Amino acid sequence: MKARTALLVLIVVALGYLAFFNFSTLAQNTTMSLGFAEVQAPLGLVLLSLSALMAAIFLAYVIAMQATWLLEARAHSKELQAQRELAEKAEISRFTELRSTLTEQQQQLEARLLERMDSLENHLQARAQESDNVHAAYLGQLEDQLRNQSPKG
Repeated sequence: MKARTALLVLIVVALGYLAFFNFSTLAQNTTMSLGFAEVQAPLGLVLLSLSALMAAIFLAYVIAMQATWLLEARAHSKELQAQRELAEKAEISRFTELRSTLTEQQQQLEARLLERMDSLENHLQARAQESDNVHAAYLGQLEDQLRNQSPKG
């Protein structure tokens, strides 16, 4: 229990104790001035009733404040949850966008690599054809030289 709550409970208990054991004194009629008139009434009971009314009003005020605070806390909690969901959706969106970008870049690199490989393959085939032609020409020359050098006879 908090110190303030304990103090308030102690004060209420003390008031109740004093009112219970001194009820006859509190209930004695006395002349009271209301400013514009005088009346006969038990001053103790009037003051005790006003104190009880004030305590009830303060209690209602505290309960209303607590209820307002709870409603605001709940609204803030909902708002935080909505913001958290928005942030998660944005994060998922960023990951999806990153994935699509990476996939697109990978496809572009694969296409460039395939083009390069095709180019190299064509170049290699051309070089191989050229090499075959050169070798065929050398062989043709060698054959011609061998035919020309063959014994004439």
